[in-house]
Amino acid sequence: MIDIKDPFKVKILLSYDNIYDNTAASRAVRILKEDLKKEDAEVIVSEHLQDTIEIFESDPSIGAVMLGFECVNCQNTYQVIQDIRKLNKRIPIFLMSSKNFASDIPTDILEQVSDFIWLLEDTLRFISGRVQSAIKRYNKNLLPPMFKALAKFAKVHEYSWHTPGHTGGTAFLKSAVGRDFFNFFGEQIFRSDLSISVDELGSMLDHSGPIGESEKYMAKVFNASRSYHVTNGTSTANKIVLTASLKSGDICLCDRNCHKSVEHAMTLSGAVPVYLIPTRNQYGIIGPILPESLTKSSIKESINNNPIARDKTDKTPKHVVITNSTYDGLCYNTVWVRDLLADSVHRIHFDEAWYGYAHFNPIYHNRHALTEDLKTYDKSKPTIFATQSTHKLLAAFSQASMIHILDGKDSISHERFNESLMMHSSTSPFYPIIASNDVSAAMMEEHGQTLTTDAIKEAVYFRKTVARINHEMTNAGEWFFNVWQPERVYDPKKGASVPFYEADDELLTKNPDCWVLHPNDAWHGFGAIEDGYVMLDPIKVSITTPGVMPDASLADFGIPATLLTAYLDSRGIVVEKTTDFTCLFLFSFGVTKGKWGTLLNALFEFKKAYDHNVLLNICLPKIYNQDKTKYETMGLKDLSDSMFKAMKEIETTKKLSAAFSELPTPQMSPREAYEYLVAGKVQSLTLDEMQGRTVATGVVPYPPGIPLLMPGEIVSQNALSYLKALEKFDQTFPEFSHDTHGVEVKDGSYHILCLQG
Repeated sequence: MIDIKDPFKVKILLSYDNIYDNTAASRAVRILKEDLKKEDAEVIVSEHLQDTIEIFESDPSIGAVMLGFECVNCQNTYQVIQDIRKLNKRIPIFLMSSKNFASDIPTDILEQVSDFIWLLEDTLRFISGRVQSAIKRYNKNLLPPMFKALAKFAKVHEYSWHTPGHTGGTAFLKSAVGRDFFNFFGEQIFRSDLSISVDELGSMLDHSGPIGESEKYMAKVFNASRSYHVTNGTSTANKIVLTASLKSGDICLCDRNCHKSVEHAMTLSGAVPVYLIPTRNQYGIIGPILPESLTKSSIKESINNNPIARDKTDKTPKHVVITNSTYDGLCYNTVWVRDLLADSVHRIHFDEAWYGYAHFNPIYHNRHALTEDLKTYDKSKPTIFATQSTHKLLAAFSQASMIHILDGKDSISHERFNESLMMHSSTSPFYPIIASNDVSAAMMEEHGQTLTTDAIKEAVYFRKTVARINHEMTNAGEWFFNVWQPERVYDPKKGASVPFYEADDELLTKNPDCWVLHPNDAWHGFGAIEDGYVMLDPIKVSITTPGVMPDASLADFGIPATLLTAYLDSRGIVVEKTTDFTCLFLFSFGVTKGKWGTLLNALFEFKKAYDHNVLLNICLPKIYNQDKTKYETMGLKDLSDSMFKAMKEIETTKKLSAAFSELPTPQMSPREAYEYLVAGKVQSLTLDEMQGRTVATGVVPYPPGIPLLMPGEIVSQNALSYLKALEKFDQTFPEFSHDTHGVEVKDGSYHILCLQG
């Protein structure tokens, strides 16, 4: 609800037992309800307190709550007030009573309500006016700075003499196709698409006006010294941070599990990357960089082992980039990581593109970049950067991202940082993207813990359900999918560990100890990892398919995950990421029981189709239609067995692990390799021609989307072996071919740009 002419009525939830009784108090409440309706309010009536909280939980557009209060049900009323405040800290709450019970109400309850109404004392017109005034005050402060200004300006209906040329959408109305486009999106999106010339909204480049106020607001909400809007995703946010922090020749410690935008930032800045190798498990899931790799002595050794870094006059790293959480949901103890790195580097950059919600739930305490209190942060400790894709797992438009800075040692001034921001930002930003950042921050400030807890709960319910079904099926001699998660958790109430599927829901939802990786636990596969160093994020759910043994060898029976992904896609279920034997599902704020129930049903349908070897023209018509001759008589089990046999013979999983367990030797920096590319001093080579050559571009297999080779690195035997395995699989099963950035496929053969020999 916005503080201008709004198309939606104000909603008031009125809860009063026996509202239709023939008593003075009940008659007064009915008259009050009618008076509020005359003021154009929509009044929702509840006669039961349990119904009241259920209505409130299901309708966030409610602008005020009026609760009947009598001593006979006061304890229940107190509980409803507390439940409402958990969901909304600022909404007006009125207590209504026919008698003066105010002196009996506990102080902590009085502090949570907005007013106390004695129904038979004041005039009902006066009471109605007070309710309306409270709602107006609530609405006035409801919207965050940027969105409030944008919504207000969009209502002005000004005649525009500036860009964009569609001038509030009217240009689209001059053609049939344009009118359809206008009608599809609605007028407001066009009224909100404005020029940087509109002074009332301020500027993203000089951080003035409502946009500047919005950035201050975001910093307050996310516990940062400074925050910045970014309108082209965290890819651009990473480039802004790195080009502000690094100059040509500077050494940057870089998580090998990095997004390709970090490589691009190295190319732009001219910095020299020294990579930190993360672990991997039997599924090929990327684990953490181990603590011993982050010590001062280990980092010094990594620099000395790097041919293009060890001869630098200044071998002090200026910046470090760590991916947190990983794509598969592994979250570092960031305080631990910071303290390990503090002796080596003064600027720590956590790429938290998939993790912007962590600040708002206590289960992630000490597991995210901005975990330490801004007011008490020791400025002698490293400066912390967090880059977050607001659009990924918070509620914002695509491309919306934020940069947060916690100022410490060697902090970068705003003036210097802003030069980098302007270098990478458009002078014509899409204002609705900025506003969606603003709104996302407001949602998290008001409802962050509730939203994150609900998402965690749904993930827990789904995880337990799949684990239980897997247990029952296995005991019955059947197969079923499983979830990558602890097999058992410790229950403090029972004083013993219990199977995951038997653990208490509340325990799994609130206790981070349930998700911590313990040394040598078989389920995670990362060996003797230090206890508590890493935690699995509950909302990132990896379904595992049969086929992988604990030692990373392949079993006699298995189902490639890419086949499951294709099956789910045919039923309108899109998987976030697929590896050889895992499928990743993100339990974001929009996931409900109905949504994950559909996924569970689809898993059962796949099992049934596999067990009965249903023909592909029935269960996978899209695959069947790509090669009808090949798949004419083939069923789902036939295809799965054929694919699994090929994977076992080609050893894709084993070769992936070998390829990513070593660092290729760099011959030059990414910047120098790019200059060869621009100069045309490169050639496209087949895999058979690449042994010992230097790549001109990054080679990034998807999945997992992590660089196999960086520009300027010499092709290793293990990397080449893995690429050949992918190529052979793609030639055998072109319908399931891999997506590898940096690879051009010509007549089924891989070609990669290398420096001229």
